Amino acid sequence: MAFSAFDVIGPNMIGPSSSHTAGAVRIGLMARALVGNQIAEAEIIFHGSFAATGKGHATDRGIVAGLLGFATDDERLKDSIEIATQQGMKLSFSSADLGDQFHPNTARIYIRNPGKPELRTTVSSIGGGMIRVVGIDRFPTDFSGELDTLVLWHYDSAGFLSKVTTLLACVEANIAEIHTARRTRGNDALSIIEVDAPLPDDVISVMHRIKNIDRVIQLPRLA
Repeated sequence: MAFSAFDVIGPNMIGPSSSHTAGAVRIGLMARALVGNQIAEAEIIFHGSFAATGKGHATDRGIVAGLLGFATDDERLKDSIEIATQQGMKLSFSSADLGDQFHPNTARIYIRNPGKPELRTTVSSIGGGMIRVVGIDRFPTDFSGELDTLVLWHYDSAGFLSKVTTLLACVEANIAEIHTARRTRGNDALSIIEVDAPLPDDVISVMHRIKNIDRVIQLPRLA
């Protein structure tokens, strides 16, 4: 992966660390986007360096700031946990060894909303405020949020992706990358589609009509 000077320096942010603080905010923003910005309860598990030194770098406050929709340079970051509690968001924090396959700056977040499926996402902060989403609902993933991204929960069936890509071709969407993970053949699956520009609003509505789709989320690019 190529890095620019801005990646090394990091984004506009409230300190002290681009990886432990700004990256943490973006982890929270990603989790928030995956559930459509509604969060009643969040269980946050820290791994590796996040578990060892995150408290001193405001990693916990950074993630909660992101869950609230705050930007990396929002002065309210320092009070994010208190603000979330005042708004009725239930929070819990713990540490765990998620395994050597994960970057040391990794958090796993469970988000629960009444009447909706629980979301589990695992996200790593890889430096300079950049992140990689490495897991959603027990499916392996690998995307950054730097492109407009579709997340599709669906049933694994023949011809499914061809129907989706045909729809995207109709609106002249340029696909950068597609990744599909499935539990077993003909079982639940998750597809990630990164595109070069935002999709028209009605595309997601039409996509919901494709057979075997359970849920679709269009993620905006992370600021």
